Amino acid sequence: MASRSSNSNRTRVGKYELGRTLGEGNFAKVKFARNVVSGENVAIKILDKEKVLKHKMIGQIKREISTMKLIRHPNVIRMYEVMASKMKIYIVLEFVTGGELFDKIASKGRLKEDEARKYFQQLINAVDYCHSRGVFHRDLKPENLLLDANGVLKVSDFGLSALPQQVREDGLLHTTCGTPNYVAPEVINNKGYDGAKADLWSCGVILFVLMAGYLPFEESNLMALYKKIFKADFTCPPWFSSSAKKLIKRILDPNPSTRITIAEVIENEWFKKGYKPPSFEQADVSLADVDGIFNEIGDSGELIVERREEGQPVAPVTMNAFELISTSQGLNLSTLFEKQMGLIKRETRFTSKSPAKEIISKIEEAAMPLGFGVKKNNYKLKLQGEKTGRKGHLSVATEIFEVAPSLYMVEVRKSGGDTLEFHKFYNSLTTGLKDIVWKTGDEAEERKGGDGPDGVVASN
Repeated sequence: MASRSSNSNRTRVGKYELGRTLGEGNFAKVKFARNVVSGENVAIKILDKEKVLKHKMIGQIKREISTMKLIRHPNVIRMYEVMASKMKIYIVLEFVTGGELFDKIASKGRLKEDEARKYFQQLINAVDYCHSRGVFHRDLKPENLLLDANGVLKVSDFGLSALPQQVREDGLLHTTCGTPNYVAPEVINNKGYDGAKADLWSCGVILFVLMAGYLPFEESNLMALYKKIFKADFTCPPWFSSSAKKLIKRILDPNPSTRITIAEVIENEWFKKGYKPPSFEQADVSLADVDGIFNEIGDSGELIVERREEGQPVAPVTMNAFELISTSQGLNLSTLFEKQMGLIKRETRFTSKSPAKEIISKIEEAAMPLGFGVKKNNYKLKLQGEKTGRKGHLSVATEIFEVAPSLYMVEVRKSGGDTLEFHKFYNSLTTGLKDIVWKTGDEAEERKGGDGPDGVVASN
């Protein structure tokens, strides 16, 4: 039964207590959740059943989810179980706390070759294992490479990337599946492609970025970018070793039939240096829950019932300690309210001591002159850009949480559109919010020195 317990004002889905939204798109959301029986933190991906039916995707999704449940690999995000209500499908996933691998590059610059190789080996391990089970990612990119608390690489969204293009939490319309800079030329061509070869190309782009600190193919004009990708028009920087250059050139071969295979990559001398094959056990897994969620005629007792609270909440949701920790990298709480300037993120936060209703009206006042329509839902706002940007209309979700008496955390998330445009919008928005952003004594001193917007933190 999904219900809200009156004391905590939280939605329950089965044995999971739902918390803050970690990511969202047009038809899917990922929420932080806690298993109230074991106390374990998880992420729950919530899909809209109606959209799945409308796109005639049931067979494919059932196949993908079944396969994903069977995949147990140290470098792939675990899928624990699947549940459904009348309207939604809930996919319960492993929650990792180390942030995105690419945050390391954004904050510290490119990686040394040995460190880049270590992550590349883990990436290839994950991709090769999933391919052997018939699962292809089709959209390998920075946001899908996460780190756990021990710095182990975890590939997320494996097998779920073949869902309809709208059901992606980045909210973008993928005309060709994937993010253009990371996509193989044959995928852009749209004439059918080998999933394994296309995934390997994306791995090659990722390796280049890890070692170079920038993309091999980068153009502001999409057609110019495609031309570069079709010709594999890129240059390795001088600090790459000659053996790394050779391997990258063999992976980024625009002709899929002559491109190196994953089996050949694993035998490559550069790749093999310091290589440790993954060790893991295959456990017995039941697929009964997967069958249950798609069994429309089946016993309705298998379905979770969602109950919404009557009336309007009188205050924002209080963020508990588990969620507060989940907002920071690993268990290092110092990053929670720490300024990290210069990073382009899809989510930022600020803190405020102003009353929650005042925060809402100030955001509304600041957003409207910037050309954004505002929809209010209790202590959440949806801001929709009126202009069409590089990747459609920019849409932004904001939510207010109480983290202590009279102290609020405001999350501002991109739910659709271009990340760079979101960053510019956020900088403009904070200019209009100076009065309500809470500054510590040190930050107030810094402010006098004209050090940009304060109280702003970037999320992992």
